Amino acid sequence: MSGSALTLLVIEDDPAGAFTVPELLDESGSGTRVRIRTARNLTEAERLLTDDIHCVLVDLALPSGRAGAPDAEPDDLAPLRHVLRLAPRHAVLALAATGDAELAARAVRAGAQDHLFREELDGRLLSRAIRYAVERKRADATQVKLTESRLRAQENARLERGLLPTPLLQGSELHFASRYRPGRSRALLGGDFYDTVRTPDGTVHAMIGDVCGHGPDEAALGVELRIAWRALTLAGLCGDELLSTLQEVLEHERESEEIFATLCTVDIAPDGRQAGLCLAGHPSPLIARPGRAARLLPYEDGGPALGLLPRARWPRRAVELGDAWSLMMYTDGLIEGRSAGPGTPRLGQDGMAAMVNRLLAAGLRGEALLESAVTQVGELNGGELTDDVAVLLLSRRPGPA
Repeated sequence: MSGSALTLLVIEDDPAGAFTVPELLDESGSGTRVRIRTARNLTEAERLLTDDIHCVLVDLALPSGRAGAPDAEPDDLAPLRHVLRLAPRHAVLALAATGDAELAARAVRAGAQDHLFREELDGRLLSRAIRYAVERKRADATQVKLTESRLRAQENARLERGLLPTPLLQGSELHFASRYRPGRSRALLGGDFYDTVRTPDGTVHAMIGDVCGHGPDEAALGVELRIAWRALTLAGLCGDELLSTLQEVLEHERESEEIFATLCTVDIAPDGRQAGLCLAGHPSPLIARPGRAARLLPYEDGGPALGLLPRARWPRRAVELGDAWSLMMYTDGLIEGRSAGPGTPRLGQDGMAAMVNRLLAAGLRGEALLESAVTQVGELNGGELTDDVAVLLLSRRPGPA
Protein backbone atom coordinates (compact mmCIF):
# COMPACT_ATOMS: atom_id res chain seq x y z
CA MET A 1 0.00 0.00 0.00
CA SER A 2 3.04 2.23 -0.26
CA GLY A 3 2.14 5.69 -1.52
CA SER A 4 -1.61 5.00 -1.51
CA ALA A 5 -4.35 6.58 0.59
CA LEU A 6 -6.58 4.85 3.15
CA THR A 7 -9.91 6.12 4.42
CA LEU A 8 -10.93 5.61 8.06
CA LEU A 9 -14.50 5.95 9.34
CA VAL A 10 -14.48 6.87 13.04
CA ILE A 11 -17.66 6.21 15.03
CA GLU A 12 -17.53 7.85 18.46
CA ASP A 13 -19.55 10.07 20.74
CA ASP A 14 -17.25 13.08 20.37
CA PRO A 15 -15.59 13.19 16.94
CA ALA A 16 -14.34 16.69 17.72
CA GLY A 17 -11.94 15.16 20.21
CA ALA A 18 -8.95 13.09 19.05
CA PHE A 19 -9.88 13.03 15.37
CA THR A 20 -10.09 16.64 14.29
CA VAL A 21 -7.45 16.25 11.59
CA PRO A 22 -9.01 15.29 8.23
CA GLU A 23 -5.86 13.52 7.05
CA LEU A 24 -2.96 11.75 8.79
CA LEU A 25 0.46 11.21 7.22
CA ASP A 26 1.87 7.82 8.13
CA GLU A 27 5.06 8.44 10.08
CA SER A 28 6.49 5.05 9.16
CA GLY A 29 7.85 6.49 5.93
CA SER A 30 5.61 4.48 3.62
CA GLY A 31 3.96 7.63 2.29
CA THR A 32 0.48 6.28 3.06
CA ARG A 33 -2.03 8.98 3.89
CA VAL A 34 -5.04 8.28 6.06
CA ARG A 35 -8.19 10.28 5.42
CA ILE A 36 -10.66 10.42 8.28
CA ARG A 37 -14.43 10.60 8.26
CA THR A 38 -16.40 10.81 11.47
CA ALA A 39 -19.85 9.71 12.56
CA ARG A 40 -21.58 10.54 15.86
CA ASN A 41 -23.76 7.43 15.93
CA LEU A 42 -24.49 4.18 14.11
CA THR A 43 -27.23 5.69 11.98
CA GLU A 44 -24.86 8.32 10.61
CA ALA A 45 -22.15 5.67 10.21
CA GLU A 46 -24.43 3.55 8.04
CA ARG A 47 -24.91 6.52 5.71
CA LEU A 48 -21.17 7.21 5.50
CA LEU A 49 -20.13 3.57 5.07
CA THR A 50 -19.37 3.65 1.34
CA ASP A 51 -17.16 1.35 -0.76
CA ASP A 52 -14.16 3.68 -0.51
CA ILE A 53 -13.92 3.15 3.27
CA HIS A 54 -11.01 0.84 4.12
CA CYS A 55 -11.32 0.64 7.89
CA VAL A 56 -13.86 1.44 10.61
CA LEU A 57 -12.87 2.53 14.13
CA VAL A 58 -15.79 1.99 16.50
CA ASP A 59 -15.83 3.44 20.01
CA LEU A 60 -16.91 0.75 22.47
CA ALA A 61 -18.17 3.55 24.74
CA LEU A 62 -21.07 4.21 22.37
CA PRO A 63 -24.48 3.55 23.90
CA SER A 64 -24.75 -0.24 23.89
CA GLY A 65 -28.52 -0.59 23.68
CA ARG A 66 -29.98 -4.05 24.26
CA ALA A 67 -29.32 -7.24 22.33
CA GLY A 68 -32.29 -9.22 21.14
CA ALA A 69 -35.49 -9.04 23.21
CA PRO A 70 -36.42 -5.82 25.10
CA ASP A 71 -35.82 -7.48 28.47
CA ALA A 72 -32.39 -8.85 27.47
CA GLU A 73 -29.24 -7.93 29.36
CA PRO A 74 -27.26 -4.94 27.97
CA ASP A 75 -24.52 -5.97 25.52
CA ASP A 76 -21.32 -3.90 25.81
CA LEU A 77 -20.32 -5.05 22.33
CA ALA A 78 -23.66 -4.27 20.66
CA PRO A 79 -22.26 -1.25 18.70
CA LEU A 80 -19.34 -3.37 17.46
CA ARG A 81 -21.60 -6.26 16.45
CA HIS A 82 -23.83 -3.80 14.60
CA VAL A 83 -20.84 -2.44 12.67
CA LEU A 84 -19.62 -5.95 11.86
CA ARG A 85 -23.02 -6.72 10.36
CA LEU A 86 -23.05 -3.46 8.41
CA ALA A 87 -19.48 -3.83 7.13
CA PRO A 88 -18.67 -7.53 6.64
CA ARG A 89 -15.97 -6.72 4.04
CA HIS A 90 -14.30 -3.86 5.93
CA ALA A 91 -11.51 -3.98 8.48
CA VAL A 92 -12.78 -2.98 11.93
CA LEU A 93 -10.84 -1.60 14.90
CA ALA A 94 -12.26 -1.32 18.43
CA LEU A 95 -11.49 1.77 20.53
CA ALA A 96 -11.58 1.29 24.31
CA ALA A 97 -10.42 3.00 27.47
CA THR A 98 -7.20 1.70 29.03
CA GLY A 99 -9.13 0.30 31.96
CA ASP A 100 -11.33 -1.77 29.62
CA ALA A 101 -8.65 -4.25 28.50
CA GLU A 102 -10.96 -7.23 28.93
CA LEU A 103 -13.68 -5.54 26.87
CA ALA A 104 -11.12 -4.76 24.14
CA ALA A 105 -9.99 -8.39 24.07
CA ARG A 106 -13.60 -9.54 23.79
CA ALA A 107 -14.05 -7.16 20.85
CA VAL A 108 -11.27 -8.92 18.96
CA ARG A 109 -12.78 -12.30 19.74
CA ALA A 110 -16.12 -10.99 18.43
CA GLY A 111 -14.58 -10.14 15.05
CA ALA A 112 -12.59 -6.88 15.22
CA GLN A 113 -9.18 -7.04 13.56
CA ASP A 114 -7.50 -5.26 16.51
CA HIS A 115 -8.15 -2.87 19.41
CA LEU A 116 -6.68 0.48 20.43
CA PHE A 117 -6.70 2.29 23.77
CA ARG A 118 -7.89 5.88 23.68
CA GLU A 119 -5.28 7.20 26.16
CA GLU A 120 -2.36 5.74 24.15
CA LEU A 121 -3.56 6.82 20.72
CA ASP A 122 -1.37 8.91 18.45
CA GLY A 123 -1.09 9.42 14.71
CA ARG A 124 1.68 6.92 14.18
CA LEU A 125 -0.02 4.14 16.19
CA LEU A 126 -3.33 4.81 14.48
CA SER A 127 -1.81 4.73 10.97
CA ARG A 128 0.01 1.50 11.65
CA ALA A 129 -3.05 -0.11 13.22
CA ILE A 130 -5.18 0.84 10.22
CA ARG A 131 -2.70 -0.62 7.73
CA TYR A 132 -2.31 -3.83 9.71
CA ALA A 133 -6.07 -4.21 10.15
CA VAL A 134 -6.71 -3.73 6.43
CA GLU A 135 -4.08 -6.31 5.49
CA ARG A 136 -5.33 -8.72 8.14
CA LYS A 137 -8.88 -8.39 6.81
CA ARG A 138 -7.65 -9.03 3.27
CA ALA A 139 -5.76 -12.09 4.43
CA ASP A 140 -8.83 -13.35 6.31
CA ALA A 141 -11.03 -12.83 3.23
CA THR A 142 -8.51 -14.66 1.04
CA GLN A 143 -8.37 -17.54 3.50
CA VAL A 144 -12.18 -17.76 3.55
CA LYS A 145 -12.27 -17.88 -0.25
CA LEU A 146 -9.58 -20.56 -0.33
CA THR A 147 -11.44 -22.62 2.25
CA GLU A 148 -14.73 -22.27 0.36
CA SER A 149 -13.00 -23.21 -2.89
CA ARG A 150 -11.40 -26.27 -1.27
CA LEU A 151 -14.72 -27.37 0.22
CA ARG A 152 -16.48 -26.95 -3.13
CA ALA A 153 -13.75 -28.95 -4.84
CA GLN A 154 -14.04 -31.73 -2.24
CA GLU A 155 -17.82 -31.76 -2.59
CA ASN A 156 -17.59 -31.90 -6.38
CA ALA A 157 -15.03 -34.70 -6.17
CA ARG A 158 -17.29 -36.73 -3.86
CA LEU A 159 -20.22 -36.13 -6.20
CA GLU A 160 -18.27 -37.11 -9.30
CA ARG A 161 -16.83 -40.23 -7.63
CA GLY A 162 -20.37 -41.23 -6.71
CA LEU A 163 -21.42 -40.90 -10.35
CA LEU A 164 -18.68 -43.20 -11.65
CA PRO A 165 -20.00 -46.72 -12.30
CA THR A 166 -19.56 -49.77 -10.10
CA PRO A 167 -19.70 -52.93 -12.26
CA LEU A 168 -22.40 -55.44 -11.35
CA LEU A 169 -20.75 -58.78 -12.17
CA GLN A 170 -21.57 -60.94 -9.15
CA GLY A 171 -21.63 -64.58 -10.19
CA SER A 172 -19.78 -64.03 -13.45
CA GLU A 173 -16.51 -65.73 -14.34
CA LEU A 174 -15.40 -62.68 -16.32
CA HIS A 175 -12.69 -60.35 -15.05
CA PHE A 176 -13.19 -56.58 -15.25
CA ALA A 177 -10.69 -53.70 -15.42
CA SER A 178 -11.08 -50.04 -16.39
CA ARG A 179 -9.25 -46.74 -16.72
CA TYR A 180 -10.82 -43.30 -16.95
CA ARG A 181 -9.05 -39.99 -17.58
CA PRO A 182 -11.15 -36.86 -18.21
CA GLY A 183 -9.75 -34.22 -20.53
CA ARG A 184 -10.94 -31.34 -18.31
CA SER A 185 -8.37 -30.09 -15.82
CA ARG A 186 -9.11 -30.97 -12.17
CA ALA A 187 -12.23 -32.94 -13.14
CA LEU A 188 -13.09 -36.54 -12.37
CA LEU A 189 -15.83 -36.85 -14.99
CA GLY A 190 -15.89 -36.09 -18.69
CA GLY A 191 -18.25 -36.78 -21.54
CA ASP A 192 -17.09 -40.41 -21.81
CA PHE A 193 -19.08 -43.05 -19.93
CA TYR A 194 -19.12 -46.83 -19.49
CA ASP A 195 -20.84 -49.53 -17.48
CA THR A 196 -21.07 -53.30 -17.03
CA VAL A 197 -23.91 -55.36 -15.56
CA ARG A 198 -24.91 -59.03 -15.36
CA THR A 199 -28.60 -59.81 -15.81
CA PRO A 200 -30.38 -62.69 -14.01
CA ASP A 201 -30.07 -64.99 -17.04
CA GLY A 202 -26.26 -64.85 -16.71
CA THR A 203 -25.64 -62.55 -19.70
CA VAL A 204 -22.97 -59.89 -19.14
CA HIS A 205 -23.73 -56.56 -20.78
CA ALA A 206 -21.01 -53.94 -21.30
CA MET A 207 -21.24 -50.46 -22.77
CA ILE A 208 -18.93 -47.55 -23.51
CA GLY A 209 -19.89 -44.21 -25.00
CA ASP A 210 -18.86 -40.64 -25.68
CA VAL A 211 -20.94 -37.44 -25.66
CA CYS A 212 -19.55 -34.86 -28.09
CA GLY A 213 -17.85 -32.05 -26.19
CA HIS A 214 -15.82 -31.90 -22.99
CA GLY A 215 -17.62 -29.63 -20.51
CA PRO A 216 -19.67 -30.29 -17.36
CA ASP A 217 -22.93 -30.37 -19.36
CA GLU A 218 -21.57 -33.19 -21.52
CA ALA A 219 -20.37 -35.02 -18.40
CA ALA A 220 -23.85 -34.72 -16.87
CA LEU A 221 -25.48 -36.03 -20.06
CA GLY A 222 -23.04 -38.95 -20.12
CA VAL A 223 -24.07 -39.89 -16.58
CA GLU A 224 -27.75 -39.71 -17.55
CA LEU A 225 -27.19 -42.00 -20.54
CA ARG A 226 -25.19 -44.48 -18.47
CA ILE A 227 -27.86 -44.69 -15.78
CA ALA A 228 -30.58 -45.02 -18.43
CA TRP A 229 -28.59 -47.81 -20.15
CA ARG A 230 -28.24 -49.72 -16.87
CA ALA A 231 -31.94 -49.39 -16.04
CA LEU A 232 -33.06 -50.41 -19.54
CA THR A 233 -30.63 -53.33 -19.63
CA LEU A 234 -31.79 -54.66 -16.28
CA ALA A 235 -35.35 -54.26 -17.56
CA GLY A 236 -34.53 -56.68 -20.40
CA LEU A 237 -33.89 -54.38 -23.40
CA CYS A 238 -31.04 -55.18 -25.76
CA GLY A 239 -29.68 -54.30 -29.19
CA ASP A 240 -31.67 -52.01 -31.46
CA GLU A 241 -34.57 -51.61 -29.01
CA LEU A 242 -32.21 -50.48 -26.28
CA LEU A 243 -30.33 -48.01 -28.51
CA SER A 244 -33.56 -46.56 -29.92
CA THR A 245 -34.78 -45.87 -26.39
CA LEU A 246 -31.45 -44.33 -25.41
CA GLN A 247 -31.69 -42.04 -28.42
CA GLU A 248 -35.06 -40.83 -27.12
CA VAL A 249 -33.46 -40.12 -23.74
CA LEU A 250 -30.67 -38.18 -25.45
CA GLU A 251 -33.10 -36.15 -27.55
CA HIS A 252 -35.08 -35.13 -24.46
CA GLU A 253 -32.06 -34.34 -22.26
CA ARG A 254 -29.60 -32.61 -24.62
CA GLU A 255 -29.36 -28.82 -24.71
CA SER A 256 -29.30 -28.52 -28.50
CA GLU A 257 -29.95 -30.67 -31.54
CA GLU A 258 -26.23 -30.59 -32.39
CA ILE A 259 -25.39 -32.78 -29.38
CA PHE A 260 -24.90 -36.46 -30.16
CA ALA A 261 -23.30 -39.48 -28.51
CA THR A 262 -21.44 -42.51 -29.85
CA LEU A 263 -21.99 -45.88 -28.21
CA CYS A 264 -20.71 -49.43 -28.28
CA THR A 265 -22.65 -52.21 -26.55
CA VAL A 266 -21.70 -55.86 -26.11
CA ASP A 267 -23.83 -58.63 -24.61
CA ILE A 268 -21.84 -61.75 -23.70
CA ALA A 269 -23.69 -65.07 -23.48
CA PRO A 270 -23.71 -66.90 -20.12
CA ASP A 271 -21.21 -69.48 -21.43
CA GLY A 272 -18.80 -66.62 -22.30
CA ARG A 273 -18.12 -67.92 -25.80
CA GLN A 274 -20.46 -65.78 -27.94
CA ALA A 275 -21.46 -62.12 -27.90
CA GLY A 276 -23.67 -59.62 -29.66
CA LEU A 277 -22.15 -56.33 -30.80
CA CYS A 278 -23.93 -53.03 -31.57
CA LEU A 279 -22.08 -49.93 -32.72
CA ALA A 280 -23.58 -46.43 -32.86
CA GLY A 281 -20.87 -44.38 -34.54
CA HIS A 282 -18.33 -45.76 -32.08
CA PRO A 283 -14.95 -47.48 -32.60
CA SER A 284 -15.12 -51.26 -32.60
CA PRO A 285 -13.67 -53.20 -29.62
CA LEU A 286 -10.33 -54.95 -29.75
CA ILE A 287 -10.21 -58.67 -29.01
CA ALA A 288 -7.09 -60.56 -27.94
CA ARG A 289 -6.83 -64.37 -27.77
CA PRO A 290 -3.92 -66.48 -26.55
CA GLY A 291 -1.33 -67.07 -29.27
CA ARG A 292 -2.98 -64.64 -31.70
CA ALA A 293 -2.53 -60.95 -32.38
CA ALA A 294 -5.19 -58.62 -31.02
CA ARG A 295 -7.55 -57.40 -33.73
CA LEU A 296 -10.64 -55.25 -34.12
CA LEU A 297 -14.05 -56.88 -34.09
CA PRO A 298 -16.10 -56.41 -37.30
CA TYR A 299 -17.50 -52.88 -37.61
CA GLU A 300 -19.00 -52.71 -41.11
CA ASP A 301 -22.61 -53.07 -39.94
CA GLY A 302 -22.65 -50.28 -37.37
CA GLY A 303 -25.32 -47.60 -37.18
CA PRO A 304 -25.03 -43.81 -36.74
CA ALA A 305 -24.30 -42.02 -33.49
CA LEU A 306 -27.26 -41.45 -31.19
CA GLY A 307 -29.04 -38.19 -31.89
CA LEU A 308 -28.12 -37.84 -35.56
CA LEU A 309 -30.99 -39.59 -37.38
CA PRO A 310 -34.52 -39.72 -35.93
CA ARG A 311 -35.43 -43.23 -37.15
CA ALA A 312 -32.02 -44.86 -37.23
CA ARG A 313 -31.48 -48.58 -36.65
CA TRP A 314 -28.57 -50.39 -35.03
CA PRO A 315 -28.15 -54.01 -36.12
CA ARG A 316 -26.78 -56.51 -33.62
CA ARG A 317 -23.90 -58.56 -34.97
CA ALA A 318 -23.11 -62.02 -33.54
CA VAL A 319 -19.45 -62.53 -32.63
CA GLU A 320 -17.59 -65.74 -31.72
CA LEU A 321 -15.29 -65.06 -28.77
CA GLY A 322 -13.88 -68.51 -28.06
CA ASP A 323 -12.68 -70.11 -24.86
CA ALA A 324 -10.14 -67.58 -23.56
CA TRP A 325 -10.12 -63.95 -24.61
CA SER A 326 -9.78 -60.31 -23.56
CA LEU A 327 -12.11 -57.70 -25.00
CA MET A 328 -11.01 -54.06 -24.82
CA MET A 329 -13.61 -51.32 -25.32
CA TYR A 330 -12.46 -47.70 -25.54
CA THR A 331 -13.42 -44.16 -26.53
CA ASP A 332 -11.82 -42.18 -29.33
CA GLY A 333 -9.56 -40.32 -26.88
CA LEU A 334 -7.35 -43.41 -27.03
CA ILE A 335 -6.89 -43.29 -30.80
CA GLU A 336 -7.07 -39.61 -31.77
CA GLY A 337 -3.75 -38.56 -30.23
CA ARG A 338 -0.66 -38.22 -32.42
CA SER A 339 1.43 -41.27 -33.28
CA ALA A 340 4.83 -39.64 -32.75
CA GLY A 341 4.39 -36.14 -31.38
CA PRO A 342 2.89 -32.91 -32.78
CA GLY A 343 2.43 -32.77 -36.53
CA THR A 344 2.50 -36.55 -37.05
CA PRO A 345 -0.53 -38.63 -38.15
CA ARG A 346 -3.06 -39.69 -35.55
CA LEU A 347 -2.53 -43.00 -33.81
CA GLY A 348 -5.79 -44.47 -35.13
CA GLN A 349 -7.24 -47.89 -34.46
CA ASP A 350 -4.46 -49.75 -36.29
CA GLY A 351 -1.77 -47.90 -34.35
CA MET A 352 -3.58 -48.62 -31.10
CA ALA A 353 -3.88 -52.32 -31.97
CA ALA A 354 -0.14 -52.47 -32.68
CA MET A 355 0.62 -50.72 -29.38
CA VAL A 356 -1.62 -53.13 -27.44
CA ASN A 357 0.05 -56.11 -29.10
CA ARG A 358 3.44 -54.84 -27.95
CA LEU A 359 2.14 -54.52 -24.40
CA LEU A 360 0.62 -58.02 -24.52
CA ALA A 361 3.93 -59.40 -25.81
CA ALA A 362 5.61 -57.77 -22.81
CA GLY A 363 3.32 -59.79 -20.55
CA LEU A 364 0.96 -57.02 -19.43
CA ARG A 365 -2.63 -57.97 -18.58
CA GLY A 366 -5.66 -56.48 -16.82
CA GLU A 367 -5.20 -53.20 -14.96
CA ALA A 368 -1.51 -53.01 -15.88
CA LEU A 369 -2.32 -53.34 -19.56
CA LEU A 370 -4.84 -50.48 -19.48
CA GLU A 371 -2.61 -48.24 -17.37
CA SER A 372 0.31 -48.71 -19.77
CA ALA A 373 -1.92 -48.20 -22.80
CA VAL A 374 -3.24 -44.84 -21.54
CA THR A 375 0.26 -43.76 -20.51
CA GLN A 376 1.82 -44.70 -23.85
CA VAL A 377 -0.88 -42.91 -25.82
CA GLY A 378 0.04 -39.72 -23.96
CA GLU A 379 3.74 -40.28 -24.56
CA LEU A 380 3.22 -40.92 -28.28
CA ASN A 381 1.10 -37.79 -28.50
CA GLY A 382 4.02 -35.76 -27.18
CA GLY A 383 1.93 -34.03 -24.51
CA GLU A 384 -1.23 -34.26 -22.46
CA LEU A 385 -4.32 -35.47 -24.28
CA THR A 386 -7.13 -32.90 -24.38
CA ASP A 387 -9.88 -35.44 -25.01
CA ASP A 388 -11.47 -37.72 -22.43
CA VAL A 389 -10.21 -41.31 -22.36
CA ALA A 390 -12.21 -44.28 -21.11
CA VAL A 391 -11.09 -47.91 -21.50
CA LEU A 392 -12.56 -51.09 -20.08
CA LEU A 393 -11.37 -54.66 -20.35
CA LEU A 394 -13.43 -57.82 -19.96
CA SER A 395 -11.51 -61.10 -19.88
CA ARG A 396 -12.32 -64.78 -19.76
CA ARG A 397 -9.42 -67.02 -19.02
CA PRO A 398 -8.13 -70.06 -17.64
CA GLY A 399 -4.93 -68.14 -16.61
CA PRO A 400 -3.83 -64.48 -16.35
CA ALA A 401 -5.74 -61.92 -18.43
